[in-house]
Amino acid sequence: MKPTFDFEKPILILMEELEKVQQAQEKTKVDFSATIKEIETKIEQTQKDIYSNLTGWQKVQMSRHPERPQTFDYISMMCEDFIELHGDRTVKDDKAIVGGFATIDGQPVMVIGHQKGKNTKERQFHNFGMANPEGYRKALRLMKLAEKFNVPVISLIDTMGAFPGLEAEERGQGEAIARNLLEMSILKVPILCFIVGEGASGGALGIGIGDKVYMLEYSWYSVISPESCSSILWRSWDFKEKAADALKLTAQDMFANKLIDGVITEPFGGAHNNPEEIAMTVKAKIIADLAELKNKKVDTLINERINKFSAMGVVNEE
Repeated sequence: MKPTFDFEKPILILMEELEKVQQAQEKTKVDFSATIKEIETKIEQTQKDIYSNLTGWQKVQMSRHPERPQTFDYISMMCEDFIELHGDRTVKDDKAIVGGFATIDGQPVMVIGHQKGKNTKERQFHNFGMANPEGYRKALRLMKLAEKFNVPVISLIDTMGAFPGLEAEERGQGEAIARNLLEMSILKVPILCFIVGEGASGGALGIGIGDKVYMLEYSWYSVISPESCSSILWRSWDFKEKAADALKLTAQDMFANKLIDGVITEPFGGAHNNPEEIAMTVKAKIIADLAELKNKKVDTLINERINKFSAMGVVNEE
């Protein structure tokens, strides 16, 4: 595991110390095994202390790790096969949202998710995972296709938000997201949603209505990012840490507030340290939930989904 963030510096210092001792042992042929074991123990304890006490902002940073698995990664690790489908049949094929038919443990599913890209070229190609209206309309087309063939929908959410450009608003960004909320609430097949990284605003909610909604341990889900919240309230990004805590955007906060159905534990140090492990964990959850949901009658499935989201929040009648 290679430390990346500022809060991981204590780990990096110990790792550098360990490397120096190992090099000295190799060079001098002196036995430093006791010292090496002591440093390794310190590293392990430091890692436990850090990762078990992350702040909201630190978890936001973890969700943005450049090596964190994305939709195509999960598809390649979870699915036996995958046929990507393109276009919204109106404007174009939005690359920020990808999807298509696949099989998981032999069961046909429709997988839909955000794709950010791993390098500069990919990020530009996928528009950093920020979908235009045609992206949400493509997602809806795939969901209706899944409904037609009685295939469950798997949604993988990881976006900084819907694309905020003027042209997106001119083509009906708000309407496209709102339409998805309506159609997903009454879709006649099971829907499982996983926030695997960032879950920002309507951009995430546009493919986030499901019978079960889960968050990975170091993901976040909120109406606004900490930086944007800070810039609105304090006219500066300097208060993003304070905003992250106030927004209660972590998986643990969301579960405590009964806004999601569960938190999926990530591999030690984050999903980027063991993509295969987190993919298998998500796959196991999908298989278990579909086994339960596929036995429900369509009316029951839809009513429970609607009631779940309708019960969220508080209404005060004066």
